[in-house]
Amino acid sequence: MKIVETASGLAELAKVEKGCVLTIGNFDGVHLGHQEIINVARKLTDQRQSELVLMTFEPHPVAILYPEKAPGVLTPIVLKKHLLAQFGVDCLVVLESSYRILNLSPEAFIDEFLLKSVQPGVVVEGEDFNFGYSRSGNVEILKKLGERFNFEIVIVPGKEIKLADEQNARVSSTLIRHLLHKGEVADAAQALGRYYRLSGQTTLGKGKGRKLGFPTANINPVNQIIPAEGVYAGFVEIADTEELLCESKNKLPAAFSIGRAKTFISDHPLLVEAHILGQDTGDLYGKYLAMDFVKFIRHQQKFSSPEQLSTQITKDCEKAKEILAKERV
Repeated sequence: MKIVETASGLAELAKVEKGCVLTIGNFDGVHLGHQEIINVARKLTDQRQSELVLMTFEPHPVAILYPEKAPGVLTPIVLKKHLLAQFGVDCLVVLESSYRILNLSPEAFIDEFLLKSVQPGVVVEGEDFNFGYSRSGNVEILKKLGERFNFEIVIVPGKEIKLADEQNARVSSTLIRHLLHKGEVADAAQALGRYYRLSGQTTLGKGKGRKLGFPTANINPVNQIIPAEGVYAGFVEIADTEELLCESKNKLPAAFSIGRAKTFISDHPLLVEAHILGQDTGDLYGKYLAMDFVKFIRHQQKFSSPEQLSTQITKDCEKAKEILAKERV
């Protein structure tokens, strides 16, 4: 996949093939709804023998306009690039978010990035697509602009899934964030079409798990959504870099713990830990580790003694093994 980044200027957009099939959006999560848009665009690309171009923003526009309201990230840019390449995108355009770009009117945005630069033959979008200043542009405006400037518009309906509570829900990045905040990682995986992945570089812990006979790898995720506090079953991948982490295909079963360290200080840091089941992976300090969340096991609770905690961890690990044995890796 070719990557065009505009950090060095919009002249880079000249590298994009004219007459391409284009889709624009943040694509955070690259979830089932996004995948459907890409699939439709891919079929059109093959029919037209052109290039599938996906234009996205980095960082998320809300992080520039309203930093205090910025949503947590589902897919960091390294993982997003990997997933988009897997789903058949030929060229990824990463627009560097700025006040100027984000405050363009819908008409000015189309003029600058489509008419003067990319010049697509077809634009493919989801039915809830918004663009331009304060998200004032929508698919109806896009259709009118397409008619005026002679490029085809294809609108893709949203995807729905059935949640564990039997309710139907429309797949969106907002829905997935909501599910993760509640610890409902199995439903989030349904909406994503894969397990939710939390990744980061391993850090030094306090060694309490090792003393109890359950060594853990601690990670410090950067700007990603962390699921609700609790214990989960999942898989880990380990690599030397973020890029290699995306390529790794050696999933190891694990039990995860997300919770506050109970210390004598008033500000209890949130710990994100993975205990790899049945394998000694040696010292992982400084490595990159990905946690793929499969299922919630239980909420965090206080224990009156190390022995009581150790007994519960043993039960958690057995439950995690039972859950993961049913999963296809």
